[in-house]
Amino acid sequence: MTNGGRHGNPRENQAFLAEKGADYEHVRHLATYTARELAHQEHVPERQVAKCVVLLADEVYAMAVLPADEQVDIDRLRRVLGLMDLRLATEEELAWLFPDCEVGAMPPFGALYALPVYIDKRLAAQETIDFNAGTHRDVLRMRYSELCRLVEPIEREFGEPVAT
Repeated sequence: MTNGGRHGNPRENQAFLAEKGADYEHVRHLATYTARELAHQEHVPERQVAKCVVLLADEVYAMAVLPADEQVDIDRLRRVLGLMDLRLATEEELAWLFPDCEVGAMPPFGALYALPVYIDKRLAAQETIDFNAGTHRDVLRMRYSELCRLVEPIEREFGEPVAT
């Protein structure tokens, strides 16, 4: 397995943000386990909540970040990025990559985890975004432009609406 960079937790996330001089808001709420639940808990549109999906792309882990009301179209993302192999990371791989985060609650800070970050262009259209900060109870809210400054993502179109 590759990548093995710094691993984070909510305190390390805050240290990363402080080091970068980030402008953000930290919110705590009741535990939520999906990005859509987080949107409802925070009373914000689902398109404003970023969910982070971890992928194994040609033997390299990467983060795909998209709005809560979308899912990754694996075939489309494989074509867009010119990859041979692309699959979702397993829960065991998530636990290995993010040992100090609750599974499924990792923030989209690729720089903190030595992972490239791909962001769906529909999320990029949001002025403000909310996302998990290492736990299912901690949420960070910041301007999309601030997230871009912090992680230098690659914007592509790879999401498709989630069936309701």
